[in-house]
Amino acid sequence: MTRLRRLGTAIGVAAATAYGGAILLSPSYTSNDHGSQVAAFQQKIHDPNAVLPSRQVQQSSLIGSTSANPLDILVIGGGATGTGVALDATTRGLRVGLVEREDFSSGTSSRSTKLVHGGVRYLEKAVFKLDYGQLKLVFHALEERKQVIDNAPHLCNALPCMTPCFDWFEVVYYWMGLKMYDLVAGARLLHLSRYYSTKESVELFPTLATEGKGRSLRGTVVYYDGQMNDARLNVGLACTAALAGAAVLNHAEVVSLLKDGGGERIVGARIRDNLTGKEFDTYAKVIVNAAGPFCDSVRKMADKNVRDVICPSSGVHIILPDYYSPEGMGLIVPKTKDGRVVFMLPWLGRTLAGTTDSNTAITFLPEPHEDEIQFILDAISDYLNVKVRRSDVLSAWSGIRPLATDPSAKNTESISRDHVVFEEHPGLVTVTGGKWTTYRSMAEDAVDVAIKAGKLTPVGGCVTNNLRIVGGEGWDPASFTVLTQQYLRMKLTHGGKVVPGVMDTASAKHLSHAYGTLGERVAAIAQNENLGKRLAHGYPFLEAEVAYCARHEYCESATDFIARRSRLAFLDTDAARRALPRVIQLMAAEHKWDKSRQKEELQKAKDFLETFKSSKNAQFYDGKHN
Repeated sequence: MTRLRRLGTAIGVAAATAYGGAILLSPSYTSNDHGSQVAAFQQKIHDPNAVLPSRQVQQSSLIGSTSANPLDILVIGGGATGTGVALDATTRGLRVGLVEREDFSSGTSSRSTKLVHGGVRYLEKAVFKLDYGQLKLVFHALEERKQVIDNAPHLCNALPCMTPCFDWFEVVYYWMGLKMYDLVAGARLLHLSRYYSTKESVELFPTLATEGKGRSLRGTVVYYDGQMNDARLNVGLACTAALAGAAVLNHAEVVSLLKDGGGERIVGARIRDNLTGKEFDTYAKVIVNAAGPFCDSVRKMADKNVRDVICPSSGVHIILPDYYSPEGMGLIVPKTKDGRVVFMLPWLGRTLAGTTDSNTAITFLPEPHEDEIQFILDAISDYLNVKVRRSDVLSAWSGIRPLATDPSAKNTESISRDHVVFEEHPGLVTVTGGKWTTYRSMAEDAVDVAIKAGKLTPVGGCVTNNLRIVGGEGWDPASFTVLTQQYLRMKLTHGGKVVPGVMDTASAKHLSHAYGTLGERVAAIAQNENLGKRLAHGYPFLEAEVAYCARHEYCESATDFIARRSRLAFLDTDAARRALPRVIQLMAAEHKWDKSRQKEELQKAKDFLETFKSSKNAQFYDGKHN
């Protein structure tokens, strides 16, 4: 097995493997080669005239990859890691394909905590256990956090996180720990941490409780972490990889793996287009299995006797109204009375609260249990001066964390929060575990192993540490002002009359942050095609976005739009349900759906929303939270 972790070092990745004990060193490239390689791909990706290849073109590229002319790498899985692998490999000059059974980010990658962690919890372990390995993880997380934010500035931001302290020991403990964190972070620091008195804390976080359960607030310590729009970042990675030259295809399922004549090596995959039912073969020198929680099912296609490496863990999150937390300040309690971490974070105009960490079964559409929702409500109520009500839950969902074990370990106690990369069957490289923050380095490690496994010849080294995703180049926080000043929201009434409306600040900021510099293209559709209406009352999502995403972001179903292109399903399940008829109407116009397909889309989307347990979508009989 090859187990790799990129620990922030400037040297090329070295991988030791138990299959023959060979040592792999990345080829050395000069800084000039690296710089020109980055510049060439930046220009290709951010060319204002660049057009994303159509789904048909992408599928044809995969079908055209024969045994005589195979791809270099075929990636299975369109989550953060899979799309990261596709982008990394493509920008090294390799021929790459990617298939995803559902939609990009349809699994774990859209159901995260939305934080880009800087590894502050590793530092505590490093200090108290005098563990240099944990300290290296801090450096690694800090470096990767910086690169995620730098490479997708429109989708990521620094978020101050407040930790309440109820005795003076806690004040000193957290203040000293976070000052040490500031020191370790160095140039990768987002902002300095600091202590706020009780009075200052309440001014910054008005709903924070100062008294209760026999204790008084002594102040708070605030540090900064990263926050992101996870699914939009994932879709951005897929589109960036496609612009760079990868053939990416969502709603395409691997039904079996193809082996060579001797049955020794994996040489491709049988793929079914889940939109049409058509099946085809795609050949590749190496398959990279990045299927997240489902990676064991892919491994068993190669060898049904392999031992599972995934220990699935359920993480439940809930969405509450915006008044639960102020805009621009999160609340994190590192240790509740039962030892868990609880947080409340402002996210896309609402409050995100969580989380749980419990064993679960692997299912495609995991659902939160009522007791997990109640746990989160009970936990945050201990720290708030507002009544916490179950009826305020706008959306609740569960995501499966693919915690990984070492497949060569003799027992299953080696569950890791870090990632593992290994080739246990010739031609099949598996990458799993890890977290969103380190998706880029996970992808780099996986491509390094794939190059060795397939004896591939890249034209350059890894460049993704300095490669902005589509929409990120040239964006700045004031970009939304161009949209407000230069575009109108033209709205078509039910009577067929066109009514001009202003591009208000909320809509303009939303388009700028969701699409980066490409927000202007969406605004142009809103103005020129009379699609400036909002899809849901109280939310900035516009009808124009449905048309844009169907044309330029491989949005193939109503669920793709309400869950991953916009985040309406995650923010407000009932608002998403009300928006569905119009979303489907617009999608039907773009994709030429007949009445039967429209009816099918409506039912599928409603079934999907049933797994999100908003207050109106769940049965609860608990007077405490009503």
